[in-house]
Amino acid sequence: MAKRDFYDVLGVAKNASDDEIKKAYRKLAMKYHPDRNPDSKTAEDKFKEVKEAYEVLSDEHKREAYDRFGHAGVDPNMNMGGHPGGAPGGADFADAFGDIFGDIFGGGGRGQRSAGPQMYRGADLRYNLDITLEEAAKGSTKTIRVPSWDNCETCHGSGAKPGTSPMTCTTCNGQGQVRMQQGFFSLQQPCPTCHGTGKMIKEPCPTCHGAGKIRRNKTLEVKIPAGIDDGMRIRSAGNGEPGQNGGPPGDLYVEIRILPNPVFRREGDDLHCEIPISFGIAALGGEIEVPTLNNRVAFNVPAGTQTGKTFRLRGKGIKGVRSAQPGDLFCHVKIETPVNLTDREKELMREFDKLIVDGGARHTPQAKAWMDKVKGLFR
Repeated sequence: MAKRDFYDVLGVAKNASDDEIKKAYRKLAMKYHPDRNPDSKTAEDKFKEVKEAYEVLSDEHKREAYDRFGHAGVDPNMNMGGHPGGAPGGADFADAFGDIFGDIFGGGGRGQRSAGPQMYRGADLRYNLDITLEEAAKGSTKTIRVPSWDNCETCHGSGAKPGTSPMTCTTCNGQGQVRMQQGFFSLQQPCPTCHGTGKMIKEPCPTCHGAGKIRRNKTLEVKIPAGIDDGMRIRSAGNGEPGQNGGPPGDLYVEIRILPNPVFRREGDDLHCEIPISFGIAALGGEIEVPTLNNRVAFNVPAGTQTGKTFRLRGKGIKGVRSAQPGDLFCHVKIETPVNLTDREKELMREFDKLIVDGGARHTPQAKAWMDKVKGLFR
């Protein structure tokens, strides 16, 4: 089958710039890459076609030959003058494809590789901080101690024994990186000898054993914003692991864990609590006091209140870090059955219960409705 025009393959004009050609190639290569299209013969053929077009059009000499003589100008079996298609100096597919992954993962592409050791950002750290519900609601400042690294005072960070100096790594010649060819791909990785530093230490420092740094605990103050919730994180920039070869340090993420509260249960910005009340208050009604995170408030319980009844106190919850208004407090009533009764109390209770039973549905409508449902099951 005849080959398509390379410009049509990439979807660019014949006067397209190098940047336009590279951009078109990246888009198509990612679209048809075999890893994204497993078991697709069509995508595999498209990928090979795109790759071949880019190898020619990204190289100045091959592109010139292609523009003059077409596909014959870049056929490795033919020499049309100047540079044959297979001549050295053509576009390296591994380099071109490396540009794609370099852009995605932050590495340098062709023409952008550093001449010295690669800098690496330090790792991020996580610290779990337990706080009370009151501290979460009102905000606070906590002091924490986290592991950190400091330059070794003996070698002043060089890693070499005092009186000696690090040497240039003989494996990577001080570059800190080595390249390995695997088929089409050319992989760049940290030097296995110097671990990316570009230096070799013949006589390590006896204090830090060649690391150039020692581990110490660092004391930090963490400001807890009012309204923070369980599982939220506070970022402390630059307080993670130090970078390598002059790279920036990582960050410290303080993850908040709110301790259980003996009275309140939090759901978002709302608070829930159980309020035990006496049988008399439930039957006759009356005023009771309930706690909040700030003070105590009173409200009236209506006569005939049943267990499980919920009362909502607006604005008595927590104002979240992203909320304009505080949540509510939900008080769930729980009627407490009297215990440890005296003989006289038991006698009065029996008299009272008889009066209630004799009153029937007038006093216990729920019991009457339930009994009617039970009878209905056996009809």
